[in-house]
Amino acid sequence: MDQVHVIRHKVLVDGRSQRQVAKEFGISRVTVRKYVEGAVPVRRESEPRARPVWEKVGGRIEALLAASKDWTGGKQQLTATRLHEVLIGEGHRVGASLVKAAVAEWKRQRREVFVPLTYRPGDLAEVDFFEVLVDLDGTRRKAWLFLMRLMYSGRDFAWIYERQDQVSFLDGHVRAFTHFGRVPARLAYDNLRAAVVRILVGGERTLTPRFAALASYYLFEPCFCRPGEGHDKGGVESRGKAVRRQALTPIPTAPTLDAINQVLLARMDARLTTGRDGAGETIGARFGVEGPAMRPVPAPFLAEATTFVTVSPRALVRLEGAVYSVPCRWAGLDLVARVGATTITIVGRDGTSIPHPRKRFGQRSIDYRHYLPELAKKPQAVRQVLPELLRDLGDPFPAVWAHFQTAHPEREAARLFAKVLGQIETQGLAHVAATATGALITGAPVLLALKPTLAATTREAVAVPAALRDVEIASGCAADYDGWLTEVPA
Repeated sequence: MDQVHVIRHKVLVDGRSQRQVAKEFGISRVTVRKYVEGAVPVRRESEPRARPVWEKVGGRIEALLAASKDWTGGKQQLTATRLHEVLIGEGHRVGASLVKAAVAEWKRQRREVFVPLTYRPGDLAEVDFFEVLVDLDGTRRKAWLFLMRLMYSGRDFAWIYERQDQVSFLDGHVRAFTHFGRVPARLAYDNLRAAVVRILVGGERTLTPRFAALASYYLFEPCFCRPGEGHDKGGVESRGKAVRRQALTPIPTAPTLDAINQVLLARMDARLTTGRDGAGETIGARFGVEGPAMRPVPAPFLAEATTFVTVSPRALVRLEGAVYSVPCRWAGLDLVARVGATTITIVGRDGTSIPHPRKRFGQRSIDYRHYLPELAKKPQAVRQVLPELLRDLGDPFPAVWAHFQTAHPEREAARLFAKVLGQIETQGLAHVAATATGALITGAPVLLALKPTLAATTREAVAVPAALRDVEIASGCAADYDGWLTEVPA
C-alpha cells in the first residue's frame, strides 16, 4: 500500500505523467492507471475464465451429491475426500481442492438461514426432555430432566423423573403450570411419542388421547418442530445444556429424587434476578409483564394413565415389570390401576384405593397388612415374613412380639401372635394397637385384653294368653332321669 500511495501522490499531486511514473518504478502503465483510478485495485475480467476440468466433472459431482441421500444416512455421510476417491475411481482427472470447493459451495447453497425471532409476553413456551445422571442413596442412575422455558421472560421450570414416559410428560406440565400460576398460549415440542401418534401432511399432527385431553383442559395450542429439526426450539435446547452443566454439575446426590428436585427448583427460581437482555431487564421483571398476559391456571389435571390388571393367587399385581400387593380378598379379580409419575393406585371393586410408590422393573412393593386374614391362620408364615410384617404394622406390635418371644418358644410365640393378627381383622388395627399398648403397660395378658366381651342379653317380654297364665309346670331334676333309666318295663 505504500507504493500505491506514492504512485497516486506523484500523478495526482505532483502532476507527473503516468508514463514517467511507470518508467521510474519499473511497472506497467496499465498498473499505474489502475492505482490512479482506485486506491484498492480490483481485478476485472472481460469474460469468465475457462474451467476445463470443472466442465468435464462438474455435472458428475453435482449428480453424486444429489444422489448421496439415497446411499448415506445418519453419521455415514459423503465427504469431499471420499467423493474425490470416487471420481478418481471412475477415471476422472480432477484435483482434491476443486472437489472440496465444489462440495463447500453445494452445502452453502443449501444451508438453512435462521430467522431472528421475537417473542411476545405470554405467547410461547418450549418443552423438552434431557438425559441426566443422579446419585440416589449411593447408587448412580440415569434419569430424565423435564424442562419448560417461557420464551419472553426466560423463566424456567425443571423437574427430574425416573422415566421418560407419557405420565411423566403430562405430570411435568401440571407441575410447571401450577408453579408458574399461569398457562402460555402456545407450547412448542419435538414430535415425541408421548404427544404425537402420527405426522400428517402440511404440519398437522394426530395427538395421543391423553395429551389432547391435557391441551384441551389447559386451553393451549401445541406446536411441533419439523421432523429432525430440533433447532426449531433452540431456546429450550440451549437452556437444557446449561442446566445440566450449571445446576446438575457435580452430579446431585440425595436419598430421594424429590429432595434433588426441590434443590433444583430453588436454583431455577433464584435466577429471577438474572439479567435477561442487553437493556438490563431481569427475568423476574419480564415475568411480571408476562404473567398477566397468560391464562390463570385451573385445578390440576389428573396426570395418570388407567389400565386393567389381574390379581394373582398371591394377591399380587404386575405392572411394567414391578410387583405390587393388594388385600388378599381381591385375589383372582380383574381391577383398575391408575399409573402416576411416582405412584401406582389399584382400585378395588368396592372403590377402595391401594396406593404404592411406583417401582422400577424387577422391584416389589408389598404391604403385609394386606395378608392379615391368611397370616392369622398360618403361624409358620408369620415367622417367615416377620421383619417385614412388623415394619408394616408399626408400633406397638414389635413390642407385642418381643413380649410373646420372651415368655414362649418362637413357634408358640408365632401362634399367639397369629391370634393377635386375627383380632386386627375383626376389631380394626387402631383398636387392637391401643388395647395391646394398654395391656403391655399394665402387664395384663395381651390376648385376654383383646378378647371381645359379650354384651348382656335382655329378654323381650312375651305376651302370654290369659288361659295359660295360671298353669304351673314343675321343673325336672337329674334324679328323675336316673330312676327312669333303672326302671324295668313290666
